[in-house]
Amino acid sequence: MKITIGGFKQWGWVLALSFIGATTPAEVFRIATYNLESYLDAPTQTRLAKSEESKAKIRESITALRPDILALQELGNVTALLELRDSLKTNGLDFPYWQHLCGADTNIHVGLLSRFPFAASRPHTNESFLLNGRRFHVSRGFAEVDIQVTPGYTFTLFAAHLKSKRGTGFADEAEMRLEEAKLLREKVDARLASEAQANIVVVGDFNDTKDSPSIRTVIGKGKLKLVDTRPAERNGDDAPALGSHENRAVTWTHYYGKEDSYQRIDFMLVSPGMAREWIPKETYVLALPNWGIASDHRPLVAGFESSDQ
Repeated sequence: MKITIGGFKQWGWVLALSFIGATTPAEVFRIATYNLESYLDAPTQTRLAKSEESKAKIRESITALRPDILALQELGNVTALLELRDSLKTNGLDFPYWQHLCGADTNIHVGLLSRFPFAASRPHTNESFLLNGRRFHVSRGFAEVDIQVTPGYTFTLFAAHLKSKRGTGFADEAEMRLEEAKLLREKVDARLASEAQANIVVVGDFNDTKDSPSIRTVIGKGKLKLVDTRPAERNGDDAPALGSHENRAVTWTHYYGKEDSYQRIDFMLVSPGMAREWIPKETYVLALPNWGIASDHRPLVAGFESSDQ
């Protein structure tokens, strides 16, 4: 693993921050998360480079959301992130602050783009766990950044891309994903231990559904249980929930071609403290014609007030 800060390289994690320029306080700010499905600028042995048509659709999708903070999964190397950042700027979206995280996976990575500066960064790129007597590393690591939205309002963002459902041949993928989820929850708990009412958002592609052991682990229990914002399409649905179930809004975020199935595996979770600033009507899954040209995932976004409530 390596670290890049303003062009200088050392061994460690990959990070690039810029604190030049001022930001304008916003009454409402938006956080989005998007798995870009192999946004590579050069092919690898197992993945193709992203096509220009696909890149254009990704830019269209992100521009439609107009996020202030954007968490990205399945990025290629740091140049792929910078190319996307520069191309979004031509569409009127300027993200002066960015981070590119490298974990054990050498092909795809987690990245962040932000209008607002990072007050602190605690990347987790060397986390590991024991499973059946064998040690494994978290493939993509976890981003953890404190983002200064206004002089008086800061929140902590965790971004993750948990183990996929693809088999490995040497361990059960669901068990590996659960162990990664436990480590992610430990990071969240450590933050909440220092401040129970901390403003925290946990986002990303978690590669599992809400009732799975891994998602239940990340959400947690009791007073420190995270709130699932459950973004849905803005398609006019307004029916209430039926009985003890949630309403039947269209919430899927991922299409799995092998099974011809649609599932919600991308999440936007918030701490009890942050939930007070959450704006449900500003929270949704983006539905665009020909969305699948961009990625096998659809992006989701949530809005928040930029002051403690």
